[in-house]
Amino acid sequence: MNPTEVLVLAFLIGGVAGLRSMTAPAVLAWGAHLNWLDLHNTRLSFMGSIAAVAIFTLLAIVELIADKLPSTPSRLEPAGLIARIMLGALGGAGIALAGTQSLAVGGALGAIGGIAGAFAGHAVRTRLAKALKVPDIYIALLGDAIAIGGGLLIVSRF
Repeated sequence: MNPTEVLVLAFLIGGVAGLRSMTAPAVLAWGAHLNWLDLHNTRLSFMGSIAAVAIFTLLAIVELIADKLPSTPSRLEPAGLIARIMLGALGGAGIALAGTQSLAVGGALGAIGGIAGAFAGHAVRTRLAKALKVPDIYIALLGDAIAIGGGLLIVSRF
């Protein structure tokens, strides 16, 4: 895979974090654990461990459930946005390392992708719910499917 493709995937995994913050590290951990991504002998080699897979998967499931609760704050609130930026950076760094690119560049692109995914995801979710005149939960479930499917597609490209 050429460097440009790797860096585009680093940005895209950040976009996944923007949609569902914990999905990005969960799919990264699964990709490393299943040897789809080679993170051996890198700063992120721990992502392939059973502990990382279990922790990030559990956190992703909790987030998928919590996202549907009416009391859950917007992803654009400071805490949610900061989490998406940081977890997007983690995902982007992992993708970059797996593609033998710069951890810093991948992390930066993942962080930018996290911001883009958060704002785009929020806008699409609210507009689709209004335009289709359907309950928000249906659009939220569609967002879940896109984040999980897109994340798995990204980490399986290696």
